[in-house]
Amino acid sequence: MDQITGPSGALERAPEIVRTAVVAHDDANPVDRLAAAMGPEPLEMVALFVSPKADIHQIAKQAKAAFGDTMVIGCTTAGEIGHSGYAEGKIVAMGLPRTSFRARTLLVEDLTNFDGQTLIDGMIQTRNALMREEPDWGYEFNFMLIDGMSTLEDALTSEIAAGLGPVPLFGGSAGDAQRFGETFVMHDGQVMSNAAVIAQVRTNCRVEVFKTDHFEPTERRMVVTSASPDQRIVHEINAEPAAREYARLVGKDPNQLTTFTFAAHPLVVRIGGQHHVRSIQQVAENGDLVFFSAIDEGLVLTLAEATDMVSHLAGELEHLSERGRPDAILACECLFRRMEAEQNQNAGHISKLLSDYNVLGFCTYGEQINSMHVNQTLTGVAIYPPPS
Repeated sequence: MDQITGPSGALERAPEIVRTAVVAHDDANPVDRLAAAMGPEPLEMVALFVSPKADIHQIAKQAKAAFGDTMVIGCTTAGEIGHSGYAEGKIVAMGLPRTSFRARTLLVEDLTNFDGQTLIDGMIQTRNALMREEPDWGYEFNFMLIDGMSTLEDALTSEIAAGLGPVPLFGGSAGDAQRFGETFVMHDGQVMSNAAVIAQVRTNCRVEVFKTDHFEPTERRMVVTSASPDQRIVHEINAEPAAREYARLVGKDPNQLTTFTFAAHPLVVRIGGQHHVRSIQQVAENGDLVFFSAIDEGLVLTLAEATDMVSHLAGELEHLSERGRPDAILACECLFRRMEAEQNQNAGHISKLLSDYNVLGFCTYGEQINSMHVNQTLTGVAIYPPPS
């Protein structure tokens, strides 16, 4: 296997198929170094996961020049996943070579005013075009990047569900470290808020889209009795002030609820026979709870408990490797998972697992899987060598 020089100057193993590179956000020529590290092979698409410490507008401008006619998409992050696992202040790049991938992108420029049927029609037409272009390639996936402060992830994912057909979708909501201020997505030199990018990919590589979390539901249930769904705000749980009732159920002082509390004691909803996490973002000054994903009156929430994150992730990665190790895994991991790992002093163990399995990507403000927006989850696509 060939070798490339990594951004740190250390010698790193080059993937056999997928091209990856990582540089510091304050590198003098970050995009040129990323392009050089990924080699001269023509790339169909490049995804850039950009620390909010970097100037993403400048990065987008440089990427347009450095990668030529290659489609470049990306977003700001709540932390990065690089060659050594968890990282901060980096720009992570993943490139899909034209020898094995074909991709088209669909830009949603205004999440508050989009035509769902037009998006569905576009996705169907694009999939058919990709099938005509490479009829002998049998694998597909969809990848979404979306403004993580828009609160419109649920609306978009549910709206375009009819356009997915049999092709799975995964993705992540752009982040802004732990500031929750402003997040951006990038598409072909443009940088936008209140927007999303959907990449439709066809390949001769076997792929597996997956979703995983390490929580088990308990018997403690609660009902949302007052809410403002359009703002993802819960006013009352069990007809009691939301933060106070949540604190009672988890055995905490309502005045001492923190993001670590929410990460350690998530709430889940049961949909289609599976439980999906609905993470709390923060407590409002008036005692309301602000959530990261869709919430509504009458919704039954179940308190969940964490299992061991390290052993659970190890098991999931081993499962993905049962028919052979992936060449690379593109992953979107919730910021709260990372915070939990750091709080429990497991970040080093998680980083080693991510590095061992060549998992790269970014930490998010939420994740997408098929027609759903979820939280405190890891979603991704494992990319394997083409079947022989």
